[in-house]
This record gives sequence, structure tokens and C-alpha cells, in this order.
Amino acid sequence: MSRLMSGVLTAAALTVASIGINTVAGQSALPFVSAAYAQDAAEVDTSTIVEMVQGAEDAPITMIEYASYTCPHCARFHAGGYKQLKEDYIDTGKVKFVYREVFFDRYGLWASMMARCAGPEKFFGITDLLFQGQSEWARAGGPNEIVAELRKIGLLAGIEGEQLDACLQDGAKAQTLVTWYQENATADKVEATPSFVLNGTAIRNQPYDDLKALIEAELEG
Repeated sequence: MSRLMSGVLTAAALTVASIGINTVAGQSALPFVSAAYAQDAAEVDTSTIVEMVQGAEDAPITMIEYASYTCPHCARFHAGGYKQLKEDYIDTGKVKFVYREVFFDRYGLWASMMARCAGPEKFFGITDLLFQGQSEWARAGGPNEIVAELRKIGLLAGIEGEQLDACLQDGAKAQTLVTWYQENATADKVEATPSFVLNGTAIRNQPYDDLKALIEAELEG
């Protein structure tokens, strides 16, 4: 069963909440969306958010995954079905794979900001690390402990400490990411994670063999 998006962020409730975080670089403030201040989402330019893509640009199939870094079902998919999908279809030029983050909580948002910190070149590698270590960093304790674990992953991926802290403190980016997520999730009617859109058709999370059958049908069609 997938995790439903009940009571999650709304585009009408966009603000940056500051939480004091002790890091190697000193005192940091990590942003999150709060109902304390309302900002018109229409004012946020989501075109600045880079789509994270794997595979050939001209692949016959475009597959979008909506996933949350704090979703256990997403972690399981990336440990199994995703690796098979990459080997069978993404690396062979048959599927253009687009990964879009879903934000259930501030921890998933912070993970996204960290994963995007070094750009598309390192994004999917960091995503692998986040899902592999999900049970450790996502359950590390409170905000201070969780951000410390996220910083460890970022440093392990080769992001410099100052760059990492700047990414995690970027309140404007946090607001933009949340608005971007809401726009995409609304357009594609995403209600759970992981969810997929296969050549424009929404499909639910399912065993890889079933997913493969849908892809093969698209290739033959």
C-alpha cells in the first residue's frame, strides 16, 4: 500500500520557518513551509527548477516517477524495480526517466534540497544514498539530528561543506520546490507514492513484471 498524501503542504501555505541547526559551519537555519505566512503561489517562478532526467532524450517512452525520500515504499522500489528498469529500459535508450520529488514533511524537502545541491550530475547517485540509508537518517531523531545525517550524506557525495549549508538554508528554493511539487502533483493527480506517469497515463505502483508488461505494450503500440 502506498503512502497517501493526506494533510500535506498546500500551495496557499508557503513560508520559510527557521530552525536552529548546529553544523560544522556554525549556526544554520533550515527552511520549511508553514501555515504561519501565506504567499501567493502564482508569484513563484517554478521554471527555475531543473527536471532530473535519466536516459535518452528521444526515447520512445517517457516515464515520470513521483516519490518522497521519506516514503518506505519508494525506498523499496528504488532497491528493486528501479534498478531493473534502469538496466532494461533507461540504459538501453527505450525509456526517458523523470524523477519528481513529493514532500510529505520538512525532512523530505531538506533531503531534496541536499540531493539537488550538486546539480543533475550527482542527483541520482545522492538519491540512491538517501534511499539506501533512509531508515537511518529519516529516523535519526529531531531536526538537528536529521540534518546532521543529511549533511553526512552530502559530504560523502563530495559536496563541500559551505556549498551544502548554503543549499540547505536556501528559503527561496524551498518555497519554489514546494510550489513546483504542488503544480506537478495536481496536474498528474498524484495521490500516493511512488506513483508513475507512463507516456501521459497515470499508473499505480506495482510489481516490476507488471510494470514491464505496460512498458512493452507501449513499445509495441
